Amino acid sequence: MSTPTPTARIFSSDNAAGASAEIVDAVARAASGQALPYGADRITGDARRRLCEIFEHDVDVLLVSTGSAANALSLAALTPPWGSVLCHRESHINNDECGAPEFYTAGAKLVPLGGDDAKIDPEELRAAARHKAGDVHSVEPSVVSITQATETGAVYTLDEIRTLGSIAEEAGLRLHMDGARFAGAVASLGCSPAELTWRAGVDLLSFGATKNGTMTADAIVVFDRSRTAELAFRAKRAGQLTSKMRFQAAQLDAYLTDGLWLRNAAHANAMAARLQQGLKAIPGVGLLGAADANILFCRLPQQVTEGLLAEGFAFYHDRWAPGVVRFVTSFATTEQDVDLLVQAVSRLAV
Repeated sequence: MSTPTPTARIFSSDNAAGASAEIVDAVARAASGQALPYGADRITGDARRRLCEIFEHDVDVLLVSTGSAANALSLAALTPPWGSVLCHRESHINNDECGAPEFYTAGAKLVPLGGDDAKIDPEELRAAARHKAGDVHSVEPSVVSITQATETGAVYTLDEIRTLGSIAEEAGLRLHMDGARFAGAVASLGCSPAELTWRAGVDLLSFGATKNGTMTADAIVVFDRSRTAELAFRAKRAGQLTSKMRFQAAQLDAYLTDGLWLRNAAHANAMAARLQQGLKAIPGVGLLGAADANILFCRLPQQVTEGLLAEGFAFYHDRWAPGVVRFVTSFATTEQDVDLLVQAVSRLAV
C-alpha cells in the first residue's frame, strides 16, 4: 500500500490545496433550511452582486463545477462550429482539456500561436486574425483566448491585454480569458479586475476560483450579456445547471467576501517568490523565468530531482524538457513548506 504524500511536500499543483475555512463554513450554513433551486436562491443572487461590485460592471454569472466547463462553454458561446479559436500553443485549452473546447463548440478548430512566456505574440495574432477570413474553404477566425496567469506562471500586463484586445476588436473577434489563476494576476499587478478584463476588451472570463480556495465551484463572468441566453442553454445541456446551486454560490460568496480571494492569491504568490529567492542561491539550480504569480519553473540536476522524489516531494518534472521541473504554491502553502523544499534541494545539490 502506497503512503500518501505529506501535504507539506506537494508542489505539483494548487489543485492539491484544500478549501478556505470561511468557504467551508459558508457551505455548512447553506445546508440548513430550504432554498429555491437552479440559482433562484438568495445566496446565488448575493454572489452575482459581489461580482458586479468587484468588476464595476453589470455582469451576468453562470456558476459551473470546473474550470474546464467554464472554458469550453465560454468558447462554445463565442465560436461557431466553422470558427477557430486563436490561443497560445502552451495554453491549457490546447493541451489539457481533452478536446473539450472542440467538443462543446461542435468542431471549432484551435489554432495555436507562439510567443514568449506562453503569451500570445501580437504580430502572430494580427496575422492569424486575418488569415483566410471569409474563405469558405477554411475555418473562420472567431475568438481569441488568453490565459491569465499563463501556463509558465507569467502574467499578462494591462498594456499587453489591451494590445491583444485591440487586435481582436479590429478583426471582429471576441476575446475570452481563461482566468484559472486570475486572482494571482490581480494580486501581482495591483490593478482592478475591471481594468484587467472588460475595460481591456474581454467578453467572457472563466473566473478560476477552484485553485484558490473554493471546493467545487467556478464561474463564467459575462461582460457581453448578449451571450447570456445562449450560455444558459449550453450550461443546462452540458449538465452544468446545478439544482442546489446555493452550495456553489455559497462558496463564491464567501470567496469574494472581505477580500479573501485576493488574500489567498497574494499569499500563494508570496510563497512562490520565497521559493524563487531560496533556490536562486543554490549552485546548479537554474531558474527559468520570473514567478509573476504562483508557478516557478527551474532546471535541476538529475540527482536532485530523483532525491526529491525519493523523499516524497510531489512536482512535475521532465514534462516540458529534460531536467525542467515545475513547482506550484497555493494559499495553503506555508513558509515552513517552502523552506523544507529549499533545504532539501540545497542538501541534494552538494
